Amino acid sequence: MSRALINKYNIAGPRYTSYPTVPYWNQDTFSLNNWKGSLVKSFKESNKSEGISLYIHLPFCESLCTFCGCNKRITKQHSVESPYINAVLKEWQLYLQLFNEKPVIKEMHLGGGTPTFFSPENLERLIKGILEDAVLAEDYEFSFEGHPNNTTKAHLEALYNLGFRRVSFGVQDYNETVQKAIHRVQPFENVKRVTELAYEVGYTSVGHDIIFGLPFQTLEHVKETILKTKELLPDRLAFYSYAHVPWIKGNGQRGFSDTDLPSAELKRAQYELGKELLAEVGYHEIGMDHFALKSDALYKSMEHGKLHRNFMGYTASKTQAMIGLGVSSISDSWYGFAQNVKGIKEYYQLLEKNMIPVYRGHILNKEDLTIRRHILNLMCGLKTEWSANNLSFPELPEALIRLKEMETDGLLTINSNSIEVTKKGQPFVRNICMAFDLLLQRKQPNTQLFSMTV
Repeated sequence: MSRALINKYNIAGPRYTSYPTVPYWNQDTFSLNNWKGSLVKSFKESNKSEGISLYIHLPFCESLCTFCGCNKRITKQHSVESPYINAVLKEWQLYLQLFNEKPVIKEMHLGGGTPTFFSPENLERLIKGILEDAVLAEDYEFSFEGHPNNTTKAHLEALYNLGFRRVSFGVQDYNETVQKAIHRVQPFENVKRVTELAYEVGYTSVGHDIIFGLPFQTLEHVKETILKTKELLPDRLAFYSYAHVPWIKGNGQRGFSDTDLPSAELKRAQYELGKELLAEVGYHEIGMDHFALKSDALYKSMEHGKLHRNFMGYTASKTQAMIGLGVSSISDSWYGFAQNVKGIKEYYQLLEKNMIPVYRGHILNKEDLTIRRHILNLMCGLKTEWSANNLSFPELPEALIRLKEMETDGLLTINSNSIEVTKKGQPFVRNICMAFDLLLQRKQPNTQLFSMTV
């Protein structure tokens, strides 16, 4: 990739895990009642046909990783586990009261924070409490995020016995200098241990999360990390660009200076090298920043045109409704988004009042739904069209004008009623989506809201 293209298109832009993106949510048209209504509508339309997804946020960590942009609470006091689980189960009960039938759970994911901060016994209590008043879809998928340093065989066995078959481990980078800078020291031996343990227990999909663009990270560091990853051959990989947004995430991302970070050109070289090394052993690029072996469900989903993207990233299956439980979790009814309060104390207080602990959100209008579909098409399938699916919109000609220069640069092709991202343009898919983002185009931010696209 040329330096000129990187310099030209390396601008701040959304990752598009939603549209509208969170900074452009309209609080004036949002209310808790509107959100409940949108969810009930979605549930009635889709529960029997496809079920729902659950995301459960478990925010506690024993130490702070300075690369992390997640909502987390740092503590070594494990007495926090039980009250938090009680609260999440209470929130789930409040949602159940909205429905006239048992929800069919197709997908459940435990994220954090560090889900394996919780004891196996408490995780078992949480999941059993969730499933008590629900039924499972025939093709359900349960997954969780594990920390290589504290995930035990007991964790893996307890969750396996509850139906979990996919686990992802946060690796980031194996170089000791980089690990110390991001405060995430974990030897390769720890990752090897839990990866092999997961397969031994019976997990059918093991993933590793790797990050490029970290402080002090060089091309050689990325090469070393990928070569070690190839030794273990996990089923899928998230190969993320580090999102440096300290103005949003506070002191956690200020453990190093901007000058310690690789340049945009070096970041892209890190990604291209990693991709090349992964391809040598059979990994295929999935959408943006993801890779999978042909045997993994994520690859099969891409092949069959069923890849989906939401606040959990890329998923192999889609449900119209996704409920987020726990502090800061985001729910998606397709017709609306809702985010929970971020403070644990406030979360508990609202639940004590029998209130679903939402503090902001967005109800999508007709235009939002159209643009959302285009952006999902591009992020998941690298193409979109607007005649057959009634996806035309008044400002489409202006969007195509914005894309014309990208077409000249070889990033996409514009046809009479569709566009398609080229192989050369795949690293710039976020930039291409931005041309469709009407809210962003109408009101460009005065300050930087998003990470850099390259």
